[in-house]
Amino acid sequence: MIVVMTITELMTSNPRISIAVFSITVTFLSTLAQKWLTNQEHLRSLKKRQKEIQKELKGCKDQCVMKELNSEMMKLTGVMFKSSMKPMFATMIPFLILFWWLRGVYSPILSSWIWYYIGYSIVASIILRKVLKVA
Repeated sequence: MIVVMTITELMTSNPRISIAVFSITVTFLSTLAQKWLTNQEHLRSLKKRQKEIQKELKGCKDQCVMKELNSEMMKLTGVMFKSSMKPMFATMIPFLILFWWLRGVYSPILSSWIWYYIGYSIVASIILRKVLKVA
């Protein structure tokens, strides 16, 4: 219990820095879960096909062909969405508990802590997805 108090005191003494550390850590764990719990090659092929369809749609004038391409695009989006569910379910409960705890720590001293968290998380996610080559 003494260690928890020390961590909490450290977090409250430097809230923006500790939010950045938590945000980067949680984003890293989430990115690893995404990488390990999904078929990356399959997702890359789906994204490649989506880009091809988008190019075809730009040059397409025939309504019938456009309908087919949009239908295929929707199917691909559904498959990608389903594959992203597995890592989300694996991380949801631990992250909800963590956010509940962080809210209790930061809300009294920094009411806009969640916006700092979101900002750090977006930047970290962009960087980590590139570095770890996550589709």
